[in-house]
Amino acid sequence: MKTEPSALLRVLVLILMLVTASLVPLTGRKLPWAWRAPLLGLATLLAGFTLAAWRAHDVAAPVLSFRYYGPIEGRIVAIDRSRSGAMRLTLDQIGLEDVSSWRTPDRVRVSLHGDQGNVKPEPGQFVAMTGHLSPPGGPSEPGGFDFRRLAWFQSLGAVGYTRKPIALLTPPTSTGWRIWLYTLRLSLSNAISSRIEGPEGGFAAAILTGDRAGLDPDHVRNLRHSNLAHLLAISGLHMGLLTGAVFFALRAAFAIVPMIALTYPIKKFAALGALIAAFSYLHLSGASVATERAFIMASL
Repeated sequence: MKTEPSALLRVLVLILMLVTASLVPLTGRKLPWAWRAPLLGLATLLAGFTLAAWRAHDVAAPVLSFRYYGPIEGRIVAIDRSRSGAMRLTLDQIGLEDVSSWRTPDRVRVSLHGDQGNVKPEPGQFVAMTGHLSPPGGPSEPGGFDFRRLAWFQSLGAVGYTRKPIALLTPPTSTGWRIWLYTLRLSLSNAISSRIEGPEGGFAAAILTGDRAGLDPDHVRNLRHSNLAHLLAISGLHMGLLTGAVFFALRAAFAIVPMIALTYPIKKFAALGALIAAFSYLHLSGASVATERAFIMASL
C-alpha cells in the first residue's frame, strides 16, 4: 500500500529546500549562472515536494474503517448523479449513531435509490436517512483508477447508499460562500435545462455549470464512441472561446466611443474584462483541475 512520506523526511526536505534557496542570494555574485540555475531548479523541485506533502496532510480527515448501517445525518453540500442515474448527496457535519466524533468522517456521499416521494434535496438542508456506508474503494486492478486517493483529497471519508426515503430536518441555509455558489450553479443549470429541452439542454448545462446530472447516459456513450467526450471537460477550448469573445467584444465596444478609444488603454480594459469573465466562469463551472489549468494559461 502506498503511504505518504514520513514527518522526518518532510522536515529534512524542507530544511534542504531552505538551505538550497539561501545559497543563491548569499553567493549569487560569486557563483556563475551554470551553478545558480541548478540550485534554483533544485530549490523549486524541493518546494514542490514540500507543498504536495503539506497538501496531503492539510486535507486529512477521518476515514470510515468499517461497514456501517444505521441512521445518517448531515448537511447537503453537493448534489449530482451517479453513472446509473441515481441522485447522490454529499454531506458534511455528519452524525452517525454510536460512532465517536473522532471516527466520524468529515464528509460522506450517499446515493439515493428507491422512491423518494416529493422530497427535493437542496444545498444547505440538513437531512436524515437510514443507509449503508463503507470506506472508499481502491483500484480494481494494478495501476487502475484509485478512487480512495481521490476521496482523500476531497475529505470524503465514506460512500454508501440508501433505499429508504430521506427526511428533511431543516430548510436550506446559505451558510458560507461555497454553498451559496453551489446553489447558484444548480439554479443556473436547472434554468438552462428547463428552457432548452432534450439532450441539448443537458449538454448546455454541463459545459456552462459543470453539472452533468442532466446528461443522458446513452448520449454520453455516443460522445465517447465518437471521441468527443472531451468536450464535456471544461478546459482550454471553452476558456479560450469565452475570453476571446469577451476581449474582442469589449475592445470593439470601447472603440466605438472616440473619447474612450483615444484617451484610455482600451486593450488593457478589454483584457481585464476578459480576465474577470474567465474568473467567474472558473467558479461557475465547478473549478475542476482542467478548468483551473485553462484559467492560469488564459491569465498568462
